[in-house]
Amino acid sequence: MTQLYAFTSAACNYLPKVRLLIQSLKRYHPEIRLVLALSDHLTDPELLRGEAWDEIMPIDTLDIPDWWRWAFTHDIVELSTAIKPFVLSRLLDRPDCGGVFYFDPDMVLFSRLDDLIGRMGESDILLTPHQNKPEVGLAQVMDNEISSLKHGIYNLGFIGVRPSSTGRTFARWWADRVYYFCRDDIPNGLFTDQRWIDLAPALFDGVEVMRSSRFNVAPWNLTTRKLSGNLESGFLVDGEPLGFYHFTGFDSGAHHVMVGKYCGENPSVHALVNWYEQETSGWKDDPLSRQPWAFGRFSDGSPINRAHRLVFRSRPDLQQRFPDPFAVSDREGGFAAWCRRRGAREYPDLLPEPRKNADWSRVTGQLIPSLAPSEIAAQPLSARLQAAATDPKQARLLWQQVTRIVKREGLGGLARRIGRAMRRG
Repeated sequence: MTQLYAFTSAACNYLPKVRLLIQSLKRYHPEIRLVLALSDHLTDPELLRGEAWDEIMPIDTLDIPDWWRWAFTHDIVELSTAIKPFVLSRLLDRPDCGGVFYFDPDMVLFSRLDDLIGRMGESDILLTPHQNKPEVGLAQVMDNEISSLKHGIYNLGFIGVRPSSTGRTFARWWADRVYYFCRDDIPNGLFTDQRWIDLAPALFDGVEVMRSSRFNVAPWNLTTRKLSGNLESGFLVDGEPLGFYHFTGFDSGAHHVMVGKYCGENPSVHALVNWYEQETSGWKDDPLSRQPWAFGRFSDGSPINRAHRLVFRSRPDLQQRFPDPFAVSDREGGFAAWCRRRGAREYPDLLPEPRKNADWSRVTGQLIPSLAPSEIAAQPLSARLQAAATDPKQARLLWQQVTRIVKREGLGGLARRIGRAMRRG
């Protein structure tokens, strides 16, 4: 007998909101086994007792190579999305698996999804697009269609994958990509795990785009979908029962802004948004929401900021020098000490704390894998010089590195490095 799985991914502080998703899945699909992928550490397991999910898969159980150091290179959102394909692969490999669905933790089901589940027998990969109809106004094109071009055509708040050869190959491909490039870096063409899936229909057979308006309703498509009904009688979308709604951007206020801009006269939308706000109003008082993220501080308790992660991610030499970037107790004081001493001189506008109007391009301009393989860390000098000769951005980045070496080691140190590079070819 096969088993359907559904999972979501979050850190401990977001788990109070996950309850609404889990409750809705239990209500409409009690036959599905619910898995929580935890981008965190279980510091107090007692806090998770009595929750409705069936299984927890913490990050340290996912067989992610060098996962501790890898976690340092991601912020909390990036890490929560980066572990998704690893969880997917583990579930697809289970002998009893009949299919796996992922739902974002800020989603809620409002009716059964039998039509969606039924497609799992015909397709290997199920996707939902951000938009399923063309926008008609210029403001809507700018807010929604252009946003999709930046963030991804398909919303990875949902994905369904069948345990077929294609499904398993897809999951491994996705995991390979996000291992090195799961980041919020739109200028470099990346948005966490999502932009990679734009390639899926071109690279894999069996991809089906679920265009029904009842799936993955969200602020970015309310301009072209008619939501009606209420909590008592049920909500409809373009005349069909609302399947699941995506309450994205709720905490930042972006959800309310878009609803106010495009749905001001729709009482059904406001009833839905007000319901979610009421249901989650006390979540910040929950003990789980106050749990500090396991990867948010160095081992001495000092906070890790965005610049720490980006500098480490952009410097293969530092990745090799500090195999545990969280640690501050080694002989050199660790990466944190480097940031306070040398880093503050090399990146004065970023370290130890980013200044207002800091030049982030110094650490985002060159696309480096989150954990650079040895062949990238030791890129031949001739190749780097050739790239710099034809690409002004690469020339600027090479000059910045040369400047750092001279400040740190003097001209003699630079000469020695060039000599070693020339001998390596």
